[in-house]
Parts: sequence; structure tokens; C-alpha cells
Amino acid sequence: MEMKSWPKILIAGIILISLPKRKPKSPIPPLPSYNACHKIYADQILMNTPAELRLRKNEERRLRAGHLWVFSNEVDTKATPLDLFNPGDQIQVIDSTGKFIGNAYINPHSLICARLISRDKKHFLDQSLLSHRFKVALSLRQRLFPTPYYRLVFGESDALPGLVVDRFGDVLSVQITSAGMEMQKEAIIAALDKVLKPTTIIMRNDSSVRKLEGLPSYVETVLGETPEMIEIIENGCHFQAPALSGQKTGWFYDHRLNRERACHYVKGLRVLDVFSYMGAWGIPAAVNGASEVFCIDSSATALDQVDANAALNNVANKVSTIKGDAFAALKALREDKQRFDVILLDPPAFIKRRKDVKSGLEAYRRINQLAMQILARDGILVSASCSHHLERDRLQQILLKNSRHLDRSLVLLEQGHQGPDHPIHPAIPETDYLKAFFCRVTPS
Repeated sequence: MEMKSWPKILIAGIILISLPKRKPKSPIPPLPSYNACHKIYADQILMNTPAELRLRKNEERRLRAGHLWVFSNEVDTKATPLDLFNPGDQIQVIDSTGKFIGNAYINPHSLICARLISRDKKHFLDQSLLSHRFKVALSLRQRLFPTPYYRLVFGESDALPGLVVDRFGDVLSVQITSAGMEMQKEAIIAALDKVLKPTTIIMRNDSSVRKLEGLPSYVETVLGETPEMIEIIENGCHFQAPALSGQKTGWFYDHRLNRERACHYVKGLRVLDVFSYMGAWGIPAAVNGASEVFCIDSSATALDQVDANAALNNVANKVSTIKGDAFAALKALREDKQRFDVILLDPPAFIKRRKDVKSGLEAYRRINQLAMQILARDGILVSASCSHHLERDRLQQILLKNSRHLDRSLVLLEQGHQGPDHPIHPAIPETDYLKAFFCRVTPS
């Protein structure tokens, strides 16, 4: 019989029988259900092992590069639903393939839902790790500063996200800004007591950032007696500030080196310190030879302390205060045809969030223009910003445009940054926030 006469279906059957059988593909395991995830989480708690937080594909890249934050939209919420976790829980962060990234603490209700604490599986946030990190931070500051007045812990840059500690001799001012650190409050106190043996520890937990973490606002002394004033020694000057009611932790150490540099420009000259707070810029200027110093601030309490600090440094005869809104005060000085040889401009953060950029830029433009309008013909303007969202180049452009608008010539003499007790983490741009320009402004 010829093949062409065979039934087609029979030929097809013979071909199929003769083909080698393929092994069936292994089925892709489905993601665990919500109930299964909950059981895994519960089992991990019973076994005293940290729960895992799985990231979406490729979302680990920033962490591998050195950053410490995990944002909620980077989490694989099907594999690890966020509502399984409690604020402050310690967890292990893994990538989409299950590889370990680091140990962290979590707040499922926050945009920054997790912060890495260690890249070693064995190390979690406890008193032992805190003590070690405090010792490492302390060793740097002791190398840098001859007296114990500095920022001891600067959050992420000291591998302790959500924690700031300022040292005022034997008094420590502590600020906690995350739920994970709040859970370790007692461990923080014990570790600080062990490493530094302070007489007083004050918790300044009244930052508005705590609201984003669902934390209450409070100020309390947790060790020792509360002093009425904290003492500060900086750049050869002595200061006092209220222990419980000062801004933030009580003092702004970040501009220490910029304030020291400013003193090189003031000898025999008339100086205006705008947004003076308690005189951290103006009083060193008077001590270093300025003929007159005027301090502008909206707070009567702060200006009373300017007077007290001026007396403490024996320069009360050189220092005067002006109470009022800085913009209004500068306008009044302009209308009165006042002129100053050196103007120190250190405003609060006009751009706290990205949504503030437009209004904040206008505020920086206005305040710098007003300052230039009352600057002497050959004057020095020190213009600073603590807004992370204001780039250094943009502030420089504001200064240049203002000078040209006023038909004046501006050159940059120096640029300042935050001090080394506020180290910048190269993988975390949020830690780089402070900038200062030292400018000479002359007629065109």
C-alpha cells in the first residue's frame, strides 16, 4: 500500500507517538494568600525571628547603593502586606528574589515605611548596637572638637535613622523622629548613660515630623535634674539657651564653621544679623571686633537672650536688638536709609517640602534683595539656607540676579557647608542641606 493512501489521521497519530515525550514544566508557585502571609508573619513572631518585607523587582537598587530608606510604593504588598506589621516592628528587608538586604524597623503608616539599621543579619536595633554606634560617633567628635559641645548623632549619617542627639557638656538633648526609634527609647537612654555618663538627658520630642509617624509631641527630662539654661561654648564665645523651650534641640551647631569664617570679615565694621535667634552669628562678630552689631528677630524671648549672651561675652555695649518680622524690619531700615558693612542672613527653611518651592524661592529672592538694598557700597553679604530643596546653584543664581537687578557687582569669596558633626552621607542626598555664600557686593 502506498503511503499517500493512508488516512491522514493515522499518519498524524504515528508521528505523535514517535516524538519524544517532554517533561511537564514545573508550575510557578502562586504568591501566598493574605491568610497565608498572616500565618507566616505569626510563625516568625513565635519563632522569635524577624518578619520579612519583600521589595518589588529592582526597587532594591537605591538600598544597595547605600541609602537607608524604603518607601511604601517600593514594597511588594501582595507578598508582604503592610497591614501585617505594627509601627516600630523590626524586620528583614529582602529583594524580589528573596536575597537579604538588611535589618530595619518599619512603620506601615508612613511614606518612609522602613529604615535600615544594619546590613548584617546578626545585628538588630537594641541597647548593644546603640552603644556601639554612640561610641563610633563620639570618637569622631572628640577628634574634631576640644570641648564637648557638638551634635553627637546626626541620624542616617551616623547609621541611626530617626535619632538626633546634641551634647551641651554634661547635658544631652535628644530628638526622636520615627516610630522605630521611639520603641527603643529606654534602650537609647540606657546606652547614652553608659557611653557618656551625662548628668541630664532631655527628650525634645516636639518636632512636627513626629506627626507623620503617628507619634505624640512631648518634652521631658528622663535623667537627672532639668537645668533652666543649657551652656554652649562655640568659637571662643559662651552662650546660654533655655533647656526646654529653645528651638529644636536648643541650638544650631550646623553653622559653627560658617559663623567662625564670618568673624574674619567684621573687624571695625557695622554688622546686621538677620533672623538672629539668640545671637549665634552676631555676638561672635562683636567679640571679634565689629564696631556695632544689630540683631533682628521676631521673638522677644530670643532677643532677651541675645542681650544676656552679649553681657556674658562682655560686648553688651556693642550689641543692639530689633524686634520684628525680618522682611518688615529690613524695609524699615531701607526707608530710614540705614547702611551696614556686613549683613548675616540665616533664615529658617522657606522650602520645607517640594510643594513649597515656588513660594520659598520668592521668599529667598525678596530677603536677599532687601539685604542688598541696605548693604554698604563695598559690603559683605553672608547668605545662608537650610532648605534641602533649595539647590546650591539655585541660591547662587538668586544672589546673582538680585545683584544685577540692583545694578551691583557680586563676587563669591567663600562657600560654606554644614559642620563635620553633621556629616553628609553620599548615598543620602537628604543629609546634605546647608549652604552659605560669602559675597562681596560693590557698585557696578
